[in-house]
Amino acid sequence: MKVLTDSFGRRMSTLRISVTDRCNYRCVYCGPPADSPRESAALSCEEVAAVARAAVGLGIRRLRITGGEPLLRAEIVELVRLLSGIRGVGDLAMSTNGSLLGPELAQALARAGLGRVNISLDSLDGGRFSQITGGGRLEDVLRGVDSALEAGLVPVKINMVVFEDTTEADLERMRRFCSGRGLQLQTISLYDINDRSASLDHACDRPPPCPECGRLRLTFDGCIRPCLFSDRSVRVDLSDVEGSIRAAAAMKPRRGGVCSSRAISLIGG
Repeated sequence: MKVLTDSFGRRMSTLRISVTDRCNYRCVYCGPPADSPRESAALSCEEVAAVARAAVGLGIRRLRITGGEPLLRAEIVELVRLLSGIRGVGDLAMSTNGSLLGPELAQALARAGLGRVNISLDSLDGGRFSQITGGGRLEDVLRGVDSALEAGLVPVKINMVVFEDTTEADLERMRRFCSGRGLQLQTISLYDINDRSASLDHACDRPPPCPECGRLRLTFDGCIRPCLFSDRSVRVDLSDVEGSIRAAAAMKPRRGGVCSSRAISLIGG
């Protein structure tokens, strides 16, 4: 079996695939895109699948669909079907804010081959949730959680960003909520890719320490970025996708620094 490593010997295990720059939320830690939405520049479903197929051929086994909000991509069910059909994929997951994940769509995604979902949920207080997301409704996300469970998109993980003013009571309430519904809580330290000195460290589950990072990121418009905290990237050459992936892995830095060229919404979380 092939194994793709970077120049520091870290094995590349995961390709995070951003399928759109659009989002129906304006979360305070992502912010709106620096420029207008450019989904017209997005890779086609077939092109995304070609990159994923090459990555799996190089030994990557985990694919995660991200955005923006991936459920805003009109062909999302077809894209899931294409990705799940790639021989060798061990884990096909999606990160979503859950607000658009109704029962019918959740069932369709499950039938197409999606394995599981991570759902962003930073607070169980409706007012605070709306403030964080720029007007989102907590009940929409809770409905999405139920839809994912009913469709068997498990384990459902809850991604909770921990802010400086997040209290232990907030965390305990979320722990009880997750425990009561059979969900897995994953805490995420608040970070700023444009100023890492501003990132918070609360001994959270994510992001992983740099020495343990085996991620590459495919942006919606066809660049492979080896590190979220870096401006390094490789434009995918569709005539040599494998070469593009190898080049991106080779330029992965030992440690993340600062990304000044793009907002996180244009990279994919």
